[in-house]
Amino acid sequence: MNILVIGANGQIGKHIVRQLSQMNEYKVSAMIREPEQATFFTNLNVNYVIGDLEGTVEELSAIMKNTDIVIFTAGSGGKTGADKTILIDLDGAVKSIEAAEQANVSRYIMISAIHANDRTKWLDPIKHYHAAKHYADKHLMESTLQYTIIRPGRLTNEAGTGLISVGGNLTRADISREDVAKTVVASLKEKATYNQSFDLVEGTTEIKDALLSLESNIHS
Repeated sequence: MNILVIGANGQIGKHIVRQLSQMNEYKVSAMIREPEQATFFTNLNVNYVIGDLEGTVEELSAIMKNTDIVIFTAGSGGKTGADKTILIDLDGAVKSIEAAEQANVSRYIMISAIHANDRTKWLDPIKHYHAAKHYADKHLMESTLQYTIIRPGRLTNEAGTGLISVGGNLTRADISREDVAKTVVASLKEKATYNQSFDLVEGTTEIKDALLSLESNIHS
């Protein structure tokens, strides 16, 4: 199973790539923007490809050749303005979805943001960010791809506990980046996550059991 991680050089992306590199059943490739970012991945003996979400759909599609699953965990970051959020978190995501369809990718896992599906809960200072995630998620759900959309809460760098809570409309709370990555990796095999969209925060349930609890009517 060939997996391409977009946004691999980010904190969640690195956790995902590291975890997948330890699993023999997956062949993971890391999409990065600059060759200078490659050291982390070469040290893991992981293949990397150079790609830019501000490039064309055709360029992204070529990168995705022979890819079975795309994991999107890219973002413009908190230090950029709303313009970059639109170009990366929205248009970059949409282009990658269109590219995945062109490349006959079968599955797409999106890292979104908690409450992106609920306009009434968007936070004033970053409404543009929520809007970008909302419409990227909507485009994915309307695509031909089998999707999983994970909407994590406030991200922390705490060590993962492997204990989470998932649902359609959870109270905003923390979640470690490591546990977000573990949830992504667990979702690869869990059919209960297919064509689902859900919030993710820290909790008291083992990741596998939490994902099994997902019901078909919570996605939005």
